Amino acid sequence: MKLLRKRKDNQLPFATSEKGMRFHHIGIPTNEVKPNEKYIEKYKFYVSGFDTSEFGIEWMRFEEDSPVDEIIKKVPHIAFEVDNLDEAIKDRKLIGEIGSPSKGVRVAMIIENGAPVELIEFNNSK
Repeated sequence: MKLLRKRKDNQLPFATSEKGMRFHHIGIPTNEVKPNEKYIEKYKFYVSGFDTSEFGIEWMRFEEDSPVDEIIKKVPHIAFEVDNLDEAIKDRKLIGEIGSPSKGVRVAMIIENGAPVELIEFNNSK
């Protein structure tokens, strides 16, 4: 059984303070059509807001037959950039498989405390 560590109100999450993860965005499911949506054909959903949001807010609108896991379609997720995706997902419960939504990007979704968390690795050499 994994022991849970507690942090104080003024402490940053361990993901950022100890593991070096960097906030990337928050993905919020919606049924509303949003301005300037971009369609992600592979996953059958639309995204918007990410490229213009000062705080990294991304809206996600899914087609009925989107292959994305139901929890991601219903529960907002937070995303962190990591240096080593394989290390970051070690001993974690994955939602689906590691994906590559675009060249030089690897993504994994995990469950943390009942909520989805996206971990993103960018290969900046490409």
